[in-house]
Amino acid sequence: MNFLENKIAWRYLFSKKGHNAINIVSGISAAAVMVVTAAMICVLSVMNGFGALVERMFSEFDPVLMVVPAEGQMLRTDTMPIASLYAREDIEAISLQLEQTALIRYKDHQVPARVLGVDSLFTRTAHIDSIITDGFYSVWDGAFDRTVLGRGLAAQIGMNAHFTGALHLYAPERTKRINMLRPDQSLRHEHAFIAGTFAVNQMEYDDQLLLVSLPLARRLFDYDSCSCTALRIQPKEGIKISYFKSQISNALGAGYRVLDRYEQQADFFRILRIEKLLTVLLLVFILLIASFNIIGSLSMLIIDKREDIRILSHLGADERTIRRIFLLEGWFISFLGAIGGLIIGVLLCLGQQHYGWLSLGSGNEYIISAYPVQVQVPDIITVGLVVIALGIAAAWYPTRKLRIES
Repeated sequence: MNFLENKIAWRYLFSKKGHNAINIVSGISAAAVMVVTAAMICVLSVMNGFGALVERMFSEFDPVLMVVPAEGQMLRTDTMPIASLYAREDIEAISLQLEQTALIRYKDHQVPARVLGVDSLFTRTAHIDSIITDGFYSVWDGAFDRTVLGRGLAAQIGMNAHFTGALHLYAPERTKRINMLRPDQSLRHEHAFIAGTFAVNQMEYDDQLLLVSLPLARRLFDYDSCSCTALRIQPKEGIKISYFKSQISNALGAGYRVLDRYEQQADFFRILRIEKLLTVLLLVFILLIASFNIIGSLSMLIIDKREDIRILSHLGADERTIRRIFLLEGWFISFLGAIGGLIIGVLLCLGQQHYGWLSLGSGNEYIISAYPVQVQVPDIITVGLVVIALGIAAAWYPTRKLRIES
């Protein structure tokens, strides 16, 4: 009997109805589901593309893993089990960093900034050379301290990589009380010469950060040679990060947190996930409205096929069987719309990915020239299941009230 139900439902889907309006409504129902499904794939793929783009930007600067204290701000390399990390053969490099806020001044310009002191292994945990926009990377040239600034921060204080004047850095005396009569004497002072500027294309880096040598940062903020705020860890190629992270966490113990790149930028990726969820909910609501076309189409079809229903009843088909025929009709409409929408959506995304049909504009105002897209299989599966589930629900409503008239 299942084969007969499928055969009749499939025949009803493509055969000419008694009223041409039913054919039109059925076509509109499938088309509406198809358009919304394609839109969901395209929107989610674009959001994935932007997320992957920003992730690549962060990965140029952020380490694969970062170790920070579970409580407080400072790490002590003389008390933490760092020797166990240096003994590991799967670690490419371990770099120490010290980050604090200071006041920087160049001539008449002064702004607060995040000073990041890095050691000689910093370049093995960050692709700093790929994001240098002017000058070169150097925090110590063998004779003088140097600094590399974010491009936006350099613009705020009015200097670039070709200036020869020194950049002055000021920080409060950490271990002394501030002299209210002479507050300037309560500040520690260091200076460095600019070597270059960098751009991650993220405000928190480009407009706020400058790199200096780790010894300079320790002198400026009055910390000894065993103090730092974080460890940057670069594993060797081919290491599975999730397993590697758990091993590092076990080796260090409960007093330390090991953060991957997603956790280092937790706020950004949390906002991205919330935006994606809200977008999906909005499109599901639109799909729900589109599903009302299926209800209308099936209701009109049931009315149009009253005579067929009576004949099937006389031939021995019970009410449940006849309901399933029209239920399958609604499922076919939803299924065809979902499959068609998925195919169209994926093809549009692949076309945008290869040909860049939709551009962001001309010139150098944007990092990329066209909207980025990244089609992900979980999104395709999720969208397909949601569309089919809503189609099933929409088809169930009109068929449950079907009654056979004798």
